[in-house]
Amino acid sequence: MTLKARLQDDKILVAPGVYDALTAAMATEAGFEALYLSGAAVAYTRLGRPDIGLTSVSEMTDTLALIRDRVDVPVIIDADTGFGNALNAQRTMRMYERAGANALQIEDQTSPKRCGHLADKSLIPQAEMAGKIAAMADARASDDTLIVARTDAIAVEGLNAALDRADAYLEAGADVLFVEAPRSAEEMAAVTEQFAGRVPLLANMVEGGETPIQTADDLEARGFSVVIFPGGIVRALARMADAYYRSLFENGSNRPFKDQMFDFNGLNARLGTDEMLALGKKYSGESGS
Repeated sequence: MTLKARLQDDKILVAPGVYDALTAAMATEAGFEALYLSGAAVAYTRLGRPDIGLTSVSEMTDTLALIRDRVDVPVIIDADTGFGNALNAQRTMRMYERAGANALQIEDQTSPKRCGHLADKSLIPQAEMAGKIAAMADARASDDTLIVARTDAIAVEGLNAALDRADAYLEAGADVLFVEAPRSAEEMAAVTEQFAGRVPLLANMVEGGETPIQTADDLEARGFSVVIFPGGIVRALARMADAYYRSLFENGSNRPFKDQMFDFNGLNARLGTDEMLALGKKYSGESGS
């Protein structure tokens, strides 16, 4: 089933954030039907920097290609602002689509952008963003590759402006709408009242962010079609890494931490090492010996 078809289902789609092939494989093995390749998570892990527009289109494309080599489930990828004007947005569409993207999320912030739950964001004109969306629609090779249009207008221009922008982006060719960072249940309800039933709606759950954290079931009941948890895996692993390195430094050994780790064999089992070695033997002609 394509991502486009899956979003017509009444059951909400939960897409956890991933940042590399390992997290993508583990999320897929956990049972998730789709993944979200977060630009923030790539900035955190590959650059060790905050989500303030430092990540490049090439770094995101390379990461997506490695993930696609490892898993087959649909991937929604963060395209930030399209990395420039409408022509840049078209190039981003072509690069991401060739690397295996099933949906691209583009937002209406100025460049350099910043995380949707940080303060002091600024926006490009509505018409310019609509032009980027139309340009991306013209550039995609398949209509099954979806455009997720995100507006950050709530924090900058207010809720009504955000709803107006979302309407314009839908008219320009967006397949999914993402009204970022509603600050209350009432603001979330305003989004779903205007758009639910017309277009799939995406909700973003950020621990410590502006939007009240809710379960997938709660969001489904509100009228959302997909929910992403973009940076949760990095916040979880960063806390674990902090504890691990402090323990190693203080103790000079991994022994005090061993119950919180995979051992060598445990990790190899999760990676499928034995299966890959057996496959290598098959292709080398050794399997029958």
